[in-house]
Amino acid sequence: MATDADDRQLVVRAQSHLDEWTNRARTAAYNELFEGDESILTDDDVQRLDALDSALERQGGDGVWGTDRYGIHTAGVTDSDMPLGVVCVYHPQITADSVLQGGTGLDDETEERLNAALWEYSERVATRIEDYLEAFLGRIQD
Repeated sequence: MATDADDRQLVVRAQSHLDEWTNRARTAAYNELFEGDESILTDDDVQRLDALDSALERQGGDGVWGTDRYGIHTAGVTDSDMPLGVVCVYHPQITADSVLQGGTGLDDETEERLNAALWEYSERVATRIEDYLEAFLGRIQD
């Protein structure tokens, strides 16, 4: 059984890879969800998000695609064999009072559709990061 010190050390080791995993996972999730015939949004909606992303980056922010945040945690008592897990700690959302304040001019239906897609994107990124984490844990436990 792992001790708290072991868990902390394992989390610290995994967190040292989190930026790399997040960048790879963001690219994969974007490609899976927003490109090609299987896109969950129309081309116009993706262009809206990309334009908002560019505008926010020009203002010195993280844009749309860099606003999401993830954390690694000890898994605790779960059905999983993995001692660590991944959680999205901040989902990007377009609202008048959010980081993504560029949503002005969007009707409620469009805003909801974009926010639902951003939520799915963040959850897909978290799942991908967890896949990288699982591979990492498999390598260090062998």
